[in-house]
Amino acid sequence: MIRLLLVFAATLAFACGGAWAAKLDQTTVNQAQFAAGEPKDADPTVLKAQILLDRARFSPGLIDGRLSENFAKAIGAFQQANGLPSDGKLTPETWSKLIATSAGPVLVTYEVTRKDVRGPFTRRIPARMERMARLPRLGYRTAAEKLAERFHISEQLLRMLNPGIGFRKAGTTLVVPDVGRGDPPAAVARIEVDKGARLVRVLDPSGKWLAVYPASIGSDENPAPSGMSEVKRVVRNPTYHYDPDFAFKGVRTKRPFTIAAGPNNPVGSVWIDLSIESYGIHGTPDPGKIGTTFSHGCIRLTNWDAEDLGSIVQPGTKVEFKNEIAHAVDELAP
Repeated sequence: MIRLLLVFAATLAFACGGAWAAKLDQTTVNQAQFAAGEPKDADPTVLKAQILLDRARFSPGLIDGRLSENFAKAIGAFQQANGLPSDGKLTPETWSKLIATSAGPVLVTYEVTRKDVRGPFTRRIPARMERMARLPRLGYRTAAEKLAERFHISEQLLRMLNPGIGFRKAGTTLVVPDVGRGDPPAAVARIEVDKGARLVRVLDPSGKWLAVYPASIGSDENPAPSGMSEVKRVVRNPTYHYDPDFAFKGVRTKRPFTIAAGPNNPVGSVWIDLSIESYGIHGTPDPGKIGTTFSHGCIRLTNWDAEDLGSIVQPGTKVEFKNEIAHAVDELAP
């Protein structure tokens, strides 16, 4: 009887499309196949799909193995770019197209290097921007945070994939996503910032989508620009300069200040300067909030997506702002 119950339980879990999340080990994720349903926890099929989307430059934002709004937007963009019904749901047809984009395993092994664990790290980063300005660098807090960002995943998922393993010692072997995106597309005509969808798209001359990234974009109180702009320059490892005229909520000083460079700087690891003064497309110290919050007017991407976009654009690349933003304001940041 117990044996029959165990078989029934396993069958039920499969029929429900992974309602009981399978173990996220390398073999299970690499061999994952399409399953109907909406798993509530981290799921091998969702994780595999997220990594494949990331490789194809239809970014799901922070890879965590869970269903989310950013995942649905990435699926919808991939579907539209591939002539499929764009409903944002992982269907058998979408899965087949996605699997065909890349043949290699989605999870691979990686040996931690001395550079990964050497730092320098910034163990404590204050919440207030004025106090950030006192630090010599806004680096990663820990080696785990650095490694997680390198592979586009949450620290929680990094630990789930590597149970009981530390991240402080060079030579340690980890299981991580293979998020190599290949060479940047050559024929880029323009960048499209969709304020309504909270997406940044890269288009070729025919209008085909070459890359799509989730974004946090200005609110009603602090709107992003409208109309046309263009890229002036790409600044890697930028400092952040605060002008009191911005009058950001929570900043008390009336004096300008500068926050040192680093991936946990308010504008992250890349600043793509636009021809509209004081506006840019940039990274963020909080990749998990991309697409779920608004900004102070600029366009925020995850650091890795901002870096990827920075490798695609060049001075003079056109940037078009489209549509109206939503009205609810969750949180504001640069």
